[in-house]
Parts: sequence; structure tokens; C-alpha cells
Amino acid sequence: MKRTMLFSQIAALGIIGAFGSVPAVAADPAKINWAKVPMVNVPLFYPGQSSYEWLTGKDHEGASKVKRGDACTSCHDEKDAEKEIGEKLVKGGPLEPMPVKGKDGYKDLKVQAAYDSKNVYLRFQWHTLNAYPGTEHQYLRFDGKEWKVWGFPKLDKIVQDRQMQGLYEDRMSVMLDDGKVPGFDKQGCWLTCHDGQRDMPKQFTKSEIEANALMKAIKRSDVRKYLPSTRTDSADWKTGKTVEEINKIKADGGFVELFQWRAHRSYPVGMADDGYVLEWRNSDAGVNPFNGNSDAKTHAPKFMWDEKKVGYKSITVGDLRKGDHFLIREQNAVPFDPNAGWKEGDMIPDYVVSRADAKGSAADNNAIASWKDGVWTVVMIRPLGLTNPDDKALKEGGVYNVGFAVHDDNITTRGHHVSFNKRLGLGVTKGTKVDINAVKLP
Repeated sequence: MKRTMLFSQIAALGIIGAFGSVPAVAADPAKINWAKVPMVNVPLFYPGQSSYEWLTGKDHEGASKVKRGDACTSCHDEKDAEKEIGEKLVKGGPLEPMPVKGKDGYKDLKVQAAYDSKNVYLRFQWHTLNAYPGTEHQYLRFDGKEWKVWGFPKLDKIVQDRQMQGLYEDRMSVMLDDGKVPGFDKQGCWLTCHDGQRDMPKQFTKSEIEANALMKAIKRSDVRKYLPSTRTDSADWKTGKTVEEINKIKADGGFVELFQWRAHRSYPVGMADDGYVLEWRNSDAGVNPFNGNSDAKTHAPKFMWDEKKVGYKSITVGDLRKGDHFLIREQNAVPFDPNAGWKEGDMIPDYVVSRADAKGSAADNNAIASWKDGVWTVVMIRPLGLTNPDDKALKEGGVYNVGFAVHDDNITTRGHHVSFNKRLGLGVTKGTKVDINAVKLP
């Protein structure tokens, strides 16, 4: 089985200029001779609930070394360390109270990097656990009276209790630091993962959120990734600094970039969304390629499929994984008709995607992808020299700390596979210590 971007989706990427407002890329990433670009194998492992608080707490034998500034790899440096860790944690124990049946503990991620005068091209390949690409995401399902969200990630209680099918898109994520975030070069993404977050120990409560000054100030209703620098006590999410203090950290570049390619919400329009981690997991200024498809008042869909173009206005559970079920506003969607004869079991995607609507700094990153014989191949395209206040400016000769993560098997939050911190160079000279060195394209 092979899935690649449609001609119109390649056009949306700007390679053949479908939309005048989308800047053309310098190289066609689909035509780069990747056989001439060095490939680096980056081991990924299942981390369970190994939060930053666990990393620095009494239950972690290496906590004292972490506190004095040692890197995770100063201890975990033996061959196959990641594989041993992941295969142990995924089976259950103190760091995984809710093991997912059949989940793999380890993945090989193949990474290649190249650049030209305009962009960096990051190419990733990995085997999916399932024999199909995870392009399905949650839906709105008609129960005969109203539309309700259907399909949840496997760590959610409703799926664990077997009351709902596990359903979530595959994702490829990159965290990037230019050396301005203390500790990221040593602990990598663990700096952003904390107790209190979704599916983590000591998870937030509604009352705690409502009583928290920072959460009220930034208008958030849950706890997500954040950096210790934004709290007065790095071990307690509730001890947030003031918005003014956090803005100063951001102005000084003390945030981590987060690029996410999503197999349902960005893949069909040739993009990877652009965000950053500081006091929360934020999106860059502007508009992402995806938006919720549920009307806030009626809960009914805003858009449905254009039956004249795709042959159907909705699907049912039996249609899942029998083709691509993307709802693309400018290609195959029409406004929802409440009088179209809806039947119990009819389903419409809970997200509508659009290349035309994406704009601003949030729309910086392009991507192309394909799935064949159980392997995703994803190429992220990141412009050089961005000057937006929520971006890191990548440049030739630069060295960056990076962390990689893959989500698959209908799961999200901690149910991913992650890497230890790696160093990415953009055409650095011989002798500069990096794990991945992007090559200059001819």
C-alpha cells in the first residue's frame, strides 16, 4: 500500500505555485537525490511518565547528576541503551501505570538533512507499528439526535475501558534550541515534560486551573509542555512567573521551537505546523492549517464532504482506513447542511484543513510525505533566517540542539517514542561536534 501527496497537494506546497501567496521553495524536495545525503540512525524509545520532576527526584538514581548539569547520555551511553529502556518501560511499572497492549518500546528513526540558500530539508523515515498509515483522526458522529466527538487516543480512559475505539493521527515532531535554553542541551525534551500535564502524574484538576494566576492570565484550561524557567519552582507547574517575566524570557530567545507534522491535520495540505514551548505549548502567531469543525453552539459540523466531488457526504465506522478521509476546505468541502438526511452512525471529520487559510508565522513550515510498505517518509521544509519573535533563525554554519519524537498506534501525549538530545549542524566544518550535519545542495 502506498500513499503519496496528490498533484494538487504538491501544488499547495508551492513547488508549482498553486497559491500565489505561498512562497516557492528553492529546491523540489521530492526530487532531492537523498541517496547522496548521509543518513543517521537516531534511536527512539518509549519514556512512560519519566517527567522532569522524576528526572530530578528521589526515585531516579541519576538525579544528582542531572542537578549538577550532566547530560542523560552521560549515564545512558551503552550500546542499545534506548532499546533497553523503552522495552522495559512500555511493559508497565512505576513509570507506566497504564501499559497499552501491543505497544512497541523502541523505534529506529532514520534522519537526513540538507539545505540550500532558502531552506533546511529534514527527512525522516520510520516503521509504523500498524500495517496502515495513521491518517485517521477524531470524528463527529451523529447518534440519531445530535453530533458527538467519536474516536479518542489509546491512553484515554474511555478507550482503556473499551467503550470507544482508539483513533489518533500519526505525528513526527522536532524540538529545536539554538543554545539559549538552559539545560536543553543536556536533558532535551524532558525539560518540557512535567507532572501535572495530561496523562502524567499529579494531573491538574479543574479547580487548580481556575485558581492559578498564570493559567488565568494566559487563558488556558489545562497544563501542557512548559520550560522550568517560567516557574518560580521548576518542580511545580502552579508556581508560574508573571506574564511580564515570561515575555522577557521569550524576547531573550529562551524558548524551544516545536515543529509538528501531522498525518491528518497537516499532511493533506503539504505542511507541518509551527509552534514553540515556553510557559505552555504555544502555536506561532497566525493561523495553523487546521481548525475545529464543530459549531460551538450546536456541536454540529461546520463543513461536510462535497458529495459531487468525492461521492459521499459522510462515512461510517466501516469505512475507516479504506482510503484517505481528509476534509479540505478549498478542495472537497461544502458548508454543512442540517437537512441532508443524516442517519445514526454518519461521521464527518472533527477537523477541517486548509492551506489557503494558513498564514503568518504559524504557516512557515512545509512538508511532503508518503507511506509505503509500513514506512512513513516525511520531509520537513524550514525556511532559513526567519525573524519572527516566535522562531529560531536557522543559518548556514549554525549548530542546534534537537530532539525528535514519533507518535503512532493511535496514541498521543506520553505514548510516543523520543530521542535523547542530538546536535544538528548546517554545513559545519570538520571537527565541529554534531550528530547530524546538513549538506549543502548543489
